[in-house]
Amino acid sequence: MKRRVLWALAALVVLVLAGAVTRIVLERRAAQAAAAAPRAAPVLELAAGDIVTARPVELARTLDVSGSVRAVDSAFVKARVAAEIRQIAVREGDSVRAGQVLVQQDATEFDWRLRQAEQQAQSARSQLEIAQRTLANNRALVAQGFISPTALDTSVSSEAGAQANLQAALAGVEIAKKARVDTTLTAPLSGIVSQRLAQPGERIGVDGRILEIVDLSRLEIEAALAPDDVAALRVGSLARLKVDGIADEIGARVVRINPSAQAGSRAVLVYLALDPHASLRQGLFARGRVELERRRAVALPASAIRADRADPYVLALDGPRVVARTVRSGLRGQVAGVEMVEIVQGVADGERVLAGSAGTVADGTPWRQAAAAAASAASR
Repeated sequence: MKRRVLWALAALVVLVLAGAVTRIVLERRAAQAAAAAPRAAPVLELAAGDIVTARPVELARTLDVSGSVRAVDSAFVKARVAAEIRQIAVREGDSVRAGQVLVQQDATEFDWRLRQAEQQAQSARSQLEIAQRTLANNRALVAQGFISPTALDTSVSSEAGAQANLQAALAGVEIAKKARVDTTLTAPLSGIVSQRLAQPGERIGVDGRILEIVDLSRLEIEAALAPDDVAALRVGSLARLKVDGIADEIGARVVRINPSAQAGSRAVLVYLALDPHASLRQGLFARGRVELERRRAVALPASAIRADRADPYVLALDGPRVVARTVRSGLRGQVAGVEMVEIVQGVADGERVLAGSAGTVADGTPWRQAAAAAASAASR
């Protein structure tokens, strides 16, 4: 009896172990089958801001330029004679008109020189009168036979010499008068005084700079460009510039292109005339772009073009999946404050692609539009 009970217990244990082993084997097979079965890919849900559409826009090919603002017309008021400065009538920032008296130099020395020249001219005139009377008397004496013709010739020469001396003295008077007038300096052009380089009481030499005047009615910038860039530039090309300290963009136009390159740098100077603006000043720095070409083309925002591969590409929404497409770009330009890039190849007009804000997405990922975005699109 006892032996039967032991056999029964042993059989029960074997059955329990067999059941446990069978369960473990079945669970493992189920796990392997589940692992081997293909998983459903997650669906990418896109908001309206994650999708951009290729569309035709006006794009322009531009060239970056920069340079300092300068006045087309400016001039230095320089001393014409060496003398002490008595008075300067203007200071920096004062407006002047052409012909206005600006500087008065001490004219005492030139007054005396003028008087000296006038006295010398008077003396020469007296000598000429004496020579003329002598010549007239000698001619009468030659006619009466009292003197020889040779003596008459001497009188003729003396009268001619006296005449030349008088003309030279009169020229000296005019020179002295001009030097006296040159002590008063006037504005060579209308404009604004930008520099005052001397003060009353200073003795200044010939051609010494006293004032600088600039005419702000005509301003331009001088930009140095590489020869390759200048080849596409034309006189009359339009530009938009940002000038330091001025919030508004300033319009400009290419007015001249230097025919010679600079020695050393080989850069070519290009001159752009600026549209009038009340805040423009000489010396401010300006930078901007000159428009070389403009045309209508299919474009995408520059942020939608990805560059983490060898060739630039976009993530196009091709049916229910996201598909990577290699693209070839063209012109770049600003449209409503967004940098747009022409798509020459890879995306057609009206096709939708992922915006740069959508981040990195694997090629072939399924997608769907968010409910709110779809409803908004349907209402539009």
